[in-house]
Amino acid sequence: MTQAAQLWQNLITSAIVREGGTEESLELLPGVAEQAWNRLAERIQADVPAEIKAFYQIYGGQRDESGVPPLIRNLTLLPVESIMEQWQFLNEEVELDGMEVDNGPGVKPTIWSPAWIPIATNGAGDYLCVDTDPDVGGTYGQVLYYWHDWENRSVEAESWFAFIELCLAEED
Repeated sequence: MTQAAQLWQNLITSAIVREGGTEESLELLPGVAEQAWNRLAERIQADVPAEIKAFYQIYGGQRDESGVPPLIRNLTLLPVESIMEQWQFLNEEVELDGMEVDNGPGVKPTIWSPAWIPIATNGAGDYLCVDTDPDVGGTYGQVLYYWHDWENRSVEAESWFAFIELCLAEED
């Protein structure tokens, strides 16, 4: 079993226990081919990290509608098409002025960056993002939160798989 498949299985099991539902209630979508990321990669002018592609080949995120239970922390995983829509929305709507930046090490000093890929959401305007343009000391593919009403952007994990493992360890 690949690392991506094992992480999916652990996430599904954890979410079922936490939410009290079934695998079907998680509204998981069929996996997507690597080519599904080409349009997004062209838009952001950066490669989508390999861990994201491998992960989404198993399942393509969750159905993007209200009432879908969170898969990880309080977040639902966006399908590829919604990732592109949310990325476009954030690029058009985020006001880069008006908030003081308080980003952690390895994250460029900005409120929003077009190099961040919104991969999951809490449905309230906050997103978990994968950073494809880290600052000095950061790691390509590091995971951070974009908070719509808080200026802190700090690294949660150095990679997507590391983030999932961290979240699973929090639930043990």
